[in-house]
Amino acid sequence: MNSAILNIIAKNLSRPGILNIYYTLKPVLPRALQLSIRRQLARIKMLSCSDCWPIDKNCAKAPDDWTGWPGGNKFAFIITHDVDSAGGYAKCRDLAALEIEMGFRSSFNFVPEGYRVEPGLRLYLKDNGFEVGLHGIRHDGKLYKTREIFDRNASIINSYLRDWDCVGFRSPSMHCVLDWIHKLDVEYDASTFDTDPFEPYPSGVQNIFPFVVKAAGNGKAFVELPYTLPQDFTLFILMRHKTNVVWKKKLDWIAEQGGMALINVHPDYMNFGGKKCGNEEYPADFYRDFLDFIRNSHKSGYWHVLPRDMARYWAGRA
Repeated sequence: MNSAILNIIAKNLSRPGILNIYYTLKPVLPRALQLSIRRQLARIKMLSCSDCWPIDKNCAKAPDDWTGWPGGNKFAFIITHDVDSAGGYAKCRDLAALEIEMGFRSSFNFVPEGYRVEPGLRLYLKDNGFEVGLHGIRHDGKLYKTREIFDRNASIINSYLRDWDCVGFRSPSMHCVLDWIHKLDVEYDASTFDTDPFEPYPSGVQNIFPFVVKAAGNGKAFVELPYTLPQDFTLFILMRHKTNVVWKKKLDWIAEQGGMALINVHPDYMNFGGKKCGNEEYPADFYRDFLDFIRNSHKSGYWHVLPRDMARYWAGRA
């Protein structure tokens, strides 16, 4: 498609009404066209967001009564994985094996009606110290289209949460209305970010710490865990970075601020085994090297926990 036309489409894509149209048409748009539009949008946004991405210094303020992380650690480190497709699902064991080898554990968020999620994989992950969470119901961008749609799907989500023994949720594509999430039976949500102008709905929470979201009137609450390191899709697929230096620089900054470094890595885009990467893949060694950097450059200075454990710690602290 002509670059001028892509430029016009990209400039208008950030408007909420246009986004609704985009997600309606997305299933019939060729994947290559979807990527071209989003890459053009990323190029446009990079011109105006260098002061707030990947680091927004306005996000560094600690809670007023903050005394530091358990064990005297400088910062917290949490790993999450959104498994968007059947292709990503097929790579979950490879990703879990990599993390076991490196001495880390993470949460895997599955789309229960996007592909078949075998009980055996969920049991394997839990038996090996990982966490399982929910990533919506379908990855179609329609969950928050109206409040009626969300409420109708909330009971289905809650059913999966009970059946899978999950306590955490993340919305597909980071669409999020925090007040609505009180309809879900969760201890935490992870659908926000500190700063990420490249998301479809780019408003960040400007916070590198967890925070509690209380419902008006009934006292119900959950802990919100924003991701604070850029997503792998943004870095390696949209922007086509050939190194993980942005991850390392942002992690160093979060460590200096004493915040929470929460990363969201998709097995869908990882290439295991050293094969030639496809158009939507990056070498798994980028991620392996990043974990090695944390182990060696920060050593015992970080508190590495699962999202559920962070949520319980923060809720107890609150």
